[in-house]
Amino acid sequence: MQKTKLLIVALGALFALPALAQEAAVAQHKEGVHVIPASAHTATTNIGLVSNYVWRGLTQTGDKPAIQGGFDYGHASGIYAGIWGSNISWVSDAGIATNASVELDAYFGFKSSFAEDFTYDIGYVRYMYPGTYNPGFAKVDTDEIYGAVGYKWVTAKYSYSLSDFFGTADSSGSSYIELNGSYTLEGPGVTLGAHYGEQTVSGAANSGLDYSDYSLKVSKDFSGYVLGALISETDISGDDTNYVFSVSRSF
Repeated sequence: MQKTKLLIVALGALFALPALAQEAAVAQHKEGVHVIPASAHTATTNIGLVSNYVWRGLTQTGDKPAIQGGFDYGHASGIYAGIWGSNISWVSDAGIATNASVELDAYFGFKSSFAEDFTYDIGYVRYMYPGTYNPGFAKVDTDEIYGAVGYKWVTAKYSYSLSDFFGTADSSGSSYIELNGSYTLEGPGVTLGAHYGEQTVSGAANSGLDYSDYSLKVSKDFSGYVLGALISETDISGDDTNYVFSVSRSF
């Protein structure tokens, strides 16, 4: 008999919990307390202007300015995806196409952390160059996968092409390895960056296309507007030093 009473009391308490929770929620609402759960999703937009679009040490715009922008989505799990675009001229400058003036990059990946102060990032990116291509020239669209490991302010990254490398015949499997450093001086809020990379183009006939590049960068955030200056060089004979000034903003 005692066990039956205890069971009835327990069941009553169980069924009363939702009502009590609802009453508490109503009380919070009346008192002006609103609890909004944090979203697991984030979306950002970025736009920028550069005096010269330089990628892996090489100008993509013939030393001319570029307008750039993109959209990024991120999930609390570490999954992300995005698209980014810029005006370019190198495809037309090389005589490969007549009106390929835009680069569009689509990418997705996963990034997270491990141990203390360590991060990792793995993903895929497709570089696309829509336009009218001249006879005898292959499209320069390129697919790469990448992996990166970071420790505090230093990151090492490896990229590997799944397709021919920007229209170069028999170059699938080309790779780019890079080391990047970024450190912000707390007092003035200035961020200093350094980069070194080595591009290897696969294929017996393409060994002469291998090169290295290195750069230094300084930037500062002014109320959401980031101003930057970059100096970039390669070990390609006759290649000029690139000086880049930029302004960008994210929303």
